[in-house]
Amino acid sequence: MFSLSQMEAIADALGDTADGLTASEIGLLLPNARIEDVDPGITKRKRLLNAFIKSQNLVGHRRNILALIRFSMKPERYARSPERFEPMRANLNRGLAFAGLQVQESGELVSSERASTLPDAMRRANELRADLVARGVHPDVLTFCRSELVVNNYFHAVMEATKSVAAKLRDRTGLTDDGAVLVDRALGGNPPMLAINALSDDSQLSEQRGFANLVKGMFGMFRNTTAHAPKLLWNMTKSDAEDLLTLASLIHRRLDAAVMPARV
Repeated sequence: MFSLSQMEAIADALGDTADGLTASEIGLLLPNARIEDVDPGITKRKRLLNAFIKSQNLVGHRRNILALIRFSMKPERYARSPERFEPMRANLNRGLAFAGLQVQESGELVSSERASTLPDAMRRANELRADLVARGVHPDVLTFCRSELVVNNYFHAVMEATKSVAAKLRDRTGLTDDGAVLVDRALGGNPPMLAINALSDDSQLSEQRGFANLVKGMFGMFRNTTAHAPKLLWNMTKSDAEDLLTLASLIHRRLDAAVMPARV
C-alpha cells in the first residue's frame, strides 16, 4: 500500500495546476480505475487524494491507484497535446521516486531504486537550503529546497520557484494569465499594475522595463511548455541552482516592495 505522504505526492503531481490532469480527465479516469470520485467539487489535488485514501482503505491494496497512473500516462492520450506528457511524467516520477516506482518514456510503470534515493535527495536538499540561507534568500524561495524536488537534479527546485514568482504576480494583481502575457500585463503598460519604483524619470522607467524583461527571461527558461522536454534533461549543478534561486529571491523581494500606481 502507498503511505499517506506517497499518495499526497502522486495526487500533487497528477493534480498540478499547470501540468496535471484536467478536472474532466480526472472525472473520466477515476471510474476507469475503479476508484470512487468522492469529492468532485473540490480542488484537483485534494479530490485525487481523498479518492486514493478511500480506495486504498476499501480494497486494502494500491492496485487501483496504479491503474489510474497507467491510464493517465498512456502516451496516446497526449497525441493532440504532446507537450503535456513530459512535464506530467517528470512531476509524477518525483512523487513516485520514494515509492520505488517510475513512469518510463513509453508510459510504462516500472520499479526503480528507492533505498539510495531518499538519503541522497535529503542530503542535497539540506545542503542547498543551508547555502541559500547563508545567502539570505527570500523565505518564499527556501520552501522549494525539498528532497522530492532534488531527487534527480536541482532543475525541479528552480522550476517550482519560478512558478512561485508567477503565483505572486497573480496574487498581487488578480490576473489569471501565465508566462510572458502575465508579466506584460502586470509589469508593463503606462502605468503598470505593479511598479518597482516611482516611475518618475527615464532611468526609473528603464529599470521597470528591465525588471519585466528579467522576469520574462526566467519564465522563458523554465515555464515555456514547449521547452519542457529538453529542459528536463538539463543536469543542473548545485552552483547553477543556487545562482538561479538567488535570482528568484531578488524577483520576490522586488515584487514584495512593488506598489500599484493610481490609474487615471
